[in-house]
Amino acid sequence: MSPRLTAHRGCWGRHLENTLGAVAEAIAAGVDYVEIDVRLTSDGQVVVLHDPTLERLWNVERSVSELTWDVVSAVRAQSEAGEQRIPLLSEVLALFAEVEPGGPQLLIDMDHAEVAEPAQRVVAALGISVAWCGYLAGMEKVRAMDSQAEIWLPWNEPGLPPQSLLDSVAPAVVNSNHYVLSSQDVAAIRAMGYRVSVWTLDDAGSILWAKNAGVDSITTNNISLARQILGFQDEPRDLPNEALVVARDLARFAISYTSQADRGEVRTKANAADLVTEVDTAIEQVVRRVIGERFPDHDFVGEEFGGEARAGRPCWYLDPVDGTTNLANGIPWNSFSLALVIDGSPVVGVVADPWRGEIFEAVAGTGAFLNGKALKLGELSKSGEAALAGTVVSTELAGHLPWQGFYPFLTALAEVACTLRVMGSGTLTVTGIAAGRGVGAAIHKFGPVDHLAGVLISREAGAKVLDEAGNENLFPAQGGVLVAHPAVADQLFSIWRSAAATN
Repeated sequence: MSPRLTAHRGCWGRHLENTLGAVAEAIAAGVDYVEIDVRLTSDGQVVVLHDPTLERLWNVERSVSELTWDVVSAVRAQSEAGEQRIPLLSEVLALFAEVEPGGPQLLIDMDHAEVAEPAQRVVAALGISVAWCGYLAGMEKVRAMDSQAEIWLPWNEPGLPPQSLLDSVAPAVVNSNHYVLSSQDVAAIRAMGYRVSVWTLDDAGSILWAKNAGVDSITTNNISLARQILGFQDEPRDLPNEALVVARDLARFAISYTSQADRGEVRTKANAADLVTEVDTAIEQVVRRVIGERFPDHDFVGEEFGGEARAGRPCWYLDPVDGTTNLANGIPWNSFSLALVIDGSPVVGVVADPWRGEIFEAVAGTGAFLNGKALKLGELSKSGEAALAGTVVSTELAGHLPWQGFYPFLTALAEVACTLRVMGSGTLTVTGIAAGRGVGAAIHKFGPVDHLAGVLISREAGAKVLDEAGNENLFPAQGGVLVAHPAVADQLFSIWRSAAATN
């Protein structure tokens, strides 16, 4: 049986999300659930809005919690379907009063507990059957007010929710981000008597995985694609873009996990300065499982558990925490790096900075992006031999030691008034060039788990990527790699190689 479909914030595209038009279109489309988000105005009215501010969709740089309903109700924005406004929850509920029994049901999402009681009062007053999802404390409030409420338990950690939590909330559904649960987890939760829903699935591969895993419901922004994929098992797959979607979701997971989890026991590997934390291993285990289920014919090489790349098979390269020494010492400068290589060339790269909430990404030949905004290197203010003056070049140590030529490299850069930085994450060092964070990065020894994603992203942003022979090369078989702005690449390459040749 195919999963049920939940329209994420209604069917938007022609309409703005969470508007009456988006909800009405989702009802007309015959989905099983229509998910909306609720927030409170300053005078206690429950409105349908996802973001805490009105800036993204409504061009008002104010928090909804600071505004009265009179002000919010007057805000307008244009969409393909015409002028739109922010509705009250009661107005959305009125649309469902006309729905036939067995038709679409409203799913109310919240990210704060304070809206739970006012929203439940609105629902109770109108007598419309709804389901609830979102912030756990909010679900607990809803359960306390209504013992019969249909609650979707939020669960976004690897493994099964504890029985004590299931008993206290008494959910009908366990609702997880799709990268959290394995197929085995889905089967185990269903065997316990709960339905399983996953969110937010917008690519063919993830939707097929959900169907094959036996998921009961999927939340999606693309109802037509979901219906198409669920109806045709052998739908052609766009591997690079499908891989990008999965990698981006895993990067979001890494951001959340790294920034919130206890680093746990800190252990050593090759030497006393080569550290690994429980964050490293936990993230890699999740990524390996997700990639293994979504792309079972692919190889995988990870920083913590190794692996092998075989000829003729796509291969993923992962460093769950590049800059573990920084993480272990409380320095917020580390990153997540995931790249897909096909036929020896990187085709997808994603890098995440958990402390700045930044996700860099690239698909070969389509450009580089930072949080969805295109990256493209601009012109430098200086040219010729003076181009390096006043700029920053980055490098990394050989573990905790200087690499051969490190001090001559530092000296040579100083002679042209260029400053050298050593920050402690090779991934961020090479990726930062794509965003104009320095003009170059010299890495003494290329490592695919650390650097593949970053060099692809920087190359797609317009940087030069050179191996030790001076050839454009995103995947050197040996030696180091230089990533640099084209205006200084030749000069910096000469300095780098001359320094490395110094005993």
